[in-house]
Formats: sequence, structure tokens, C-alpha cells
Amino acid sequence: MRIALLVFSPISRLVCRAKRVLLARGIPRAGASPIPVISVGNISFGGSGKTPLAIEIAAGLLARGERPAQVSRGYKGTGEKRGGFVSDGRKILCAWKEAGDEPFLIASRLPGAGVFVGKDRLASCRRAAGLGFTCAILDDGFQHLRLARDIDVVLFDPREKRALREGVSSLERARFILIRRDGSPACLDKYESLFPGAVVTGFRTEAEGFLSRDRKEKLPPDAFRGRSVFAFCGIAGPGRFFALLEECGARIAGRLAFPDHFAYPEKALVRIAAAARVAGAEALVTTEKDAIKIPPASPLADFPVYFLRIGASLEPAFRDAVPAALDKARAKRAGRP
Repeated sequence: MRIALLVFSPISRLVCRAKRVLLARGIPRAGASPIPVISVGNISFGGSGKTPLAIEIAAGLLARGERPAQVSRGYKGTGEKRGGFVSDGRKILCAWKEAGDEPFLIASRLPGAGVFVGKDRLASCRRAAGLGFTCAILDDGFQHLRLARDIDVVLFDPREKRALREGVSSLERARFILIRRDGSPACLDKYESLFPGAVVTGFRTEAEGFLSRDRKEKLPPDAFRGRSVFAFCGIAGPGRFFALLEECGARIAGRLAFPDHFAYPEKALVRIAAAARVAGAEALVTTEKDAIKIPPASPLADFPVYFLRIGASLEPAFRDAVPAALDKARAKRAGRP
């Protein structure tokens, strides 16, 4: 996969550059949402922590009295083509197979937020506005230039320099650049000087704790310290998940990584259970996105199954700056200075 991404990266960069040139000439004209749009995205292929970040932004806005709506394509969900509601801010209205795994996860984590899916993100924003939501958070939206956005938040890991969707210079479009922390203040200084028009802060994903698959039991991040677990996941960056487990002190007796958005058919669950028995694992551990796809009655029923809840650690300055930027966006829309 890494080789394939390295081959595809130059093609992706050329396509993205061509799209920017055409849109700058009004071909096609970017659609304007009736409510402000905050885009959360990146310039690399695969996972980078966008979902935890989108959840944190929405949670912060909810705490300030906003009514945010998460707007997603709903990749591989049956609702992707026709579009629709996952949550109206009061209850979840469909299963994960219709919503897509990430939108369903967001709806589960944020009962007060709306969640909308569909390829036509402008239509989703209009639906959200019609239901009284005050802003839209566009998931994985940095390259979705057909929808005008008011604020672009971009995650960037300087170590990912080769397999990129767009070149690093594209970060000049961002209002906020969140650099994955590597312990070097000089790294932040470098990108602040390269992109003086953006707010540059640090960012990292961190373990918040373990929950049982039915969410009835919650354990601290060190609950599996020194204990033998079998880890599995179907996400874009499995290495980060396994590394987080090891940081929590878990002893990974065995592991399996499946493609991103994996649906876990019966034969895959049988394979996981068999491998866990051979490894002598005390428990199975996966991600929250994967856990929502495992039915209560499955070949894994002989093991306790937990998922690791992953959160986004954000700088206080960023948390305060997003609502301020939203207020400025509303003032600009209203023609106020």
C-alpha cells in the first residue's frame, strides 16, 4: 500500500493543482453554504486524527451554545449516494451500514450535534441549516473545493513528506495548521514562518481509556498494563493504534490489521478469535470505529472485547481561536467589519 501511495501521490498533486486553477477561474463555482463551514482535513493519505479533532471542535462549540452539524461523505455507507440524516441532534436515525462507520461513531459520541452524509456536501449544509444548526463541520474537506468554506483546519505531520495528496505549499490556504507534536518547538517555528497567515499550534492523539464493546464498563488508559491482549483494527493508520496500546502498557500478544472501513464479515471474526486463542490473549482490543461494527453475538463472544477511546489533545489557544474565527466569519457574511 505504501508503494502504491508513493506512485499515486504525484498524480494526486497534479489533479489537486488543476482543480484549484479551474476553481480560481470559476469552473465550477464553489457552492456557498447558508451556514458557516469549518473544514477539517489534511494533505496526506489515510488517517491522521481528523475524526478525534472534528469531535473535539464540535464538543467545544456545543459547550458554547452553538448547534454544530457534522457533514461527511459517509464513505462506503449505503447513504453515501442519496444523502441523508444520521442524527438530528436528538437521536441516531440509522445504522452504521447506512451512515458509514465514522459518521455513526461521531453521532454516538456527540448526541447534541447533527450528523449528515452524502456526496453532495452543499445539500447536507442546506439540510442542516433548515433544521436550525448554526454551523457545519466538514469532515475531510480540505480537497473538497466545490464547497466554499469559512475556516480551514488542517492536520499535518512533517514526517509524512512523500505520500501526500497535495504539496506542503497548499497549507497556505489553511486558517489553522495543527502540527503533530514531535517534541521540537523549532518545528512549530518553522511552519509559522512559512505560513504567517495561519495560526500554527501543536496537536496529538492520546488514549482516553478503554470501554467494553457494549459501553457499560469504562477502564482507565493503564487498565491493561502488563496484560496480554490481542489487537485488531481496520483503519488507515494501524501502526498508530498499536503504538498507543503499547504506550498504555498493554502487552500485544498478537495483532491483525485489515483495510480501512473494513466491515468484519463472519469469516474475519472467526479468524480473529482463532488467532487470539493461539496467542493466549486475555482480552481483545480494537478501535472505537471498529467496535461499532461487531455484533453482540459473534465468534468473539468467548473473549472480553474492549475498544480504546482516542481523543485529540489541543492547545488552549486553538480551542479559544475557533469560536472567535467563527464570529468573524459570521460578521464577514453579514457585511460587518
